[in-house]
Amino acid sequence: MNFQYDVIVIGGGHAGCEAAVASANLGAKTCLITMDMNKIAQMSCNPAIGGIAKGQIVREIDALGGEMAHVTDATAVQFRMLNQGKGPAVWSPRAQCDRGKFIWKWREILDHTDNLDIWQDQADELLVENGQAIGVRTIWGVEFRARCVVVTAGTFLNGLMHIGRFQYPGGRCAEPAVPHFTESITRWGIRSERMKTGTPVRIDRRSVHFEDMEIQDGEQDFHQFSYMGPHRQLKQLPCWTCYTTPESHEVLRGGLADSPLFNGQIQSTGPRYCPSIETKLVTFPDKDQHPLFLEPEGEDTNEMYLNGFSSSMPMDVQLNAIHQIPALRDAKIYRPGYAIEYDYFDPTQLKHSLESKIIDGLFFAGQVNGTTGYEEAGGQGLVAGINAALKCAGNEPFIMHRDESYIGVLIDDLTTKGVDEPYRMFTSRAEYRILLRQDDADARLTKRSYQLGLATRERYDWWLKKKEGIDKIIRFCEELPIKASDINTQLETLGTTPLRAGCKLVDLIARPHLSLNNLSEIIPSLKEVIDSIDERQGEIVESAEIKMKYKGYIERERMVADKMHRLEDIKIKGRFNYQALHEISTEGRQKLERIDPETLAEASRIPGVSPSDINVMLILLGR
Repeated sequence: MNFQYDVIVIGGGHAGCEAAVASANLGAKTCLITMDMNKIAQMSCNPAIGGIAKGQIVREIDALGGEMAHVTDATAVQFRMLNQGKGPAVWSPRAQCDRGKFIWKWREILDHTDNLDIWQDQADELLVENGQAIGVRTIWGVEFRARCVVVTAGTFLNGLMHIGRFQYPGGRCAEPAVPHFTESITRWGIRSERMKTGTPVRIDRRSVHFEDMEIQDGEQDFHQFSYMGPHRQLKQLPCWTCYTTPESHEVLRGGLADSPLFNGQIQSTGPRYCPSIETKLVTFPDKDQHPLFLEPEGEDTNEMYLNGFSSSMPMDVQLNAIHQIPALRDAKIYRPGYAIEYDYFDPTQLKHSLESKIIDGLFFAGQVNGTTGYEEAGGQGLVAGINAALKCAGNEPFIMHRDESYIGVLIDDLTTKGVDEPYRMFTSRAEYRILLRQDDADARLTKRSYQLGLATRERYDWWLKKKEGIDKIIRFCEELPIKASDINTQLETLGTTPLRAGCKLVDLIARPHLSLNNLSEIIPSLKEVIDSIDERQGEIVESAEIKMKYKGYIERERMVADKMHRLEDIKIKGRFNYQALHEISTEGRQKLERIDPETLAEASRIPGVSPSDINVMLILLGR
């Protein structure tokens, strides 16, 4: 067997799968090295994809030609569009998936991807010559040579699991840690640190009193994750909600002395926005209940995930606390919750392509960059795989700006600001939210990906057809005159103010109580236009309505983003000796020297670099 490749991807999680498929589809001879071929893209925590801002990332992965959205639609057992009570800038899709079917759908994709080999083994050492990554040696002594290496090792690097005072090396429950690989990277001057994450108990649904819980059904409308492909195919299942009780809190408080989070056993930082149940009790001592969500792990299994009860408390404490909750008073568990500490690498050591600034040809993606979440990992993996393949072909890297995608925001935050806790994406992290909606990721990214060679012709043609449908509806609404006498009675019925004079239909769309759907019931010609759209009608109508209703906001935000692009065009890398630049603050000098930004806009986003520092550099550049 020939062990010479263009790109080697280490780790078969969400980042690794996207990286391997993207690299191979761009023509690079690629090998994915994974410890277990039967746990490809394993959902180590909640078997759910999407959520606030995360759902937008998945739609961006899809628009770029990635696979996470397709796999999610094929294995979803519940779908919801979150935040629909707010503006469309923050609407976010979320799906509960069948964990087992998710793995095998991904495996099917990998097995049918040209230029891609899979090797089951464990990476032991990164091979480097003259500052260039040249391959990997495994624990079986097999040497793989490559022009680029993508590290997507998740939580496995020196992973250490905790349940109460018990600790055991591992990357995931009952799976071994990778003990030496971090050291083979840090010996070359790359900094690594430690982070912590955790997961809750898994419960046998047969032991749950569902009569004491509140049902949470999914939605059955047109929404899905992928812009292409079939609608949801699996049986749709409900989730269930309940609350912790004062009695369960007492049990948990009684075990805090044995909690690795509070007895000094765990020293690393965990995710702020996904705290353990014991952290919630300590942080919010006055609250006598916290919400819990019991979520199915699949359509054919009794295993259920207790969202909101992540814990590393002793096993007996976890179980006793759960039994104080009425709906779970007889609960049987498959396995307890646990915490895990693992190595990650400071992401400010990366370029925006996710290539290392220190070792040429070495890329990092996923939790090894200090992030948390399958979606954040998948987005990074896609970008790292694209850029590894482009580097092998001698092409320029693929970079997305902050006004192009949440993935662009994510990577810019990582590489310019770094992390001091596991990074999770939120809509609040993006300053151009109305430009980064879930409904228009294909409008932002599919053409770029098609030109790159990743998005297929089929995907690009579907986007053109969608764009044609959107433009057709908008054009019709801009041209159709509406007479007040013809429509005022119906407007009052719909709960909105009658017209004083005639207007165009597009002006009515701007009103909050009116939509294309309810207006089509009273304007036959509008209904005809909508009915003429034969594919993905709901998605096209929704996108057209958002573009009309929020046109002013979209145009204003586009102007702000375009102004910022002027700073993006000013290249500063290699143009300043920051230590000799005494006109700017000491903190600014130190941060600029450490991160060495490519552009002035990137420099402006580094914490500790002030607006006055940017002005000084503008003056020195003669601007």
